[in-house]
Amino acid sequence: MRKRPVVAAAAVVAAGALSVLAAAPAQAAEYHSALKIRGVQYDAPGPDSNRCSSGNSAQEYLTIKNYSSGTVNLKGYVVKDATGNRFTFTASHYLQPGDYVKLRGGHGTDSDKYNVVYRDNCNFLWNNDRDTIYLYKPSGSRSDVHSYTKRGSDSDGDGYIRFHS
Repeated sequence: MRKRPVVAAAAVVAAGALSVLAAAPAQAAEYHSALKIRGVQYDAPGPDSNRCSSGNSAQEYLTIKNYSSGTVNLKGYVVKDATGNRFTFTASHYLQPGDYVKLRGGHGTDSDKYNVVYRDNCNFLWNNDRDTIYLYKPSGSRSDVHSYTKRGSDSDGDGYIRFHS
């Protein structure tokens, strides 16, 4: 009689182990080569000025993170907002697993070492009150999307939305 409960318990443990193994690839597939919007500094500190010589548009940025287990080249990825403003990563920029990049306004030197890419445009891209941000893969399929409102999403009022992934 003792063998049956042990066999039944072993079967339950084995079934549980199989379900964990079956679930792991599904989760891994979801994040395979997955770039996600991690946060946005939509309201640059100080009075808004998009003058290239003295403005603060470089203080406006979007953070994109690589949640995959492989290196991803950003070349060809596109970032858009709800009104159609867009930026295309035209040069190679490599994100290692778990790494991130800040896409900044204004002019500067792109750097893998310092995780920054500049839009080379001094105009602001994100609205200070609300916006929707889209990230598209080079294939044209959507990689991620996030909407925010200043009142509803920015709990500490610092103009930076942190997305939980």
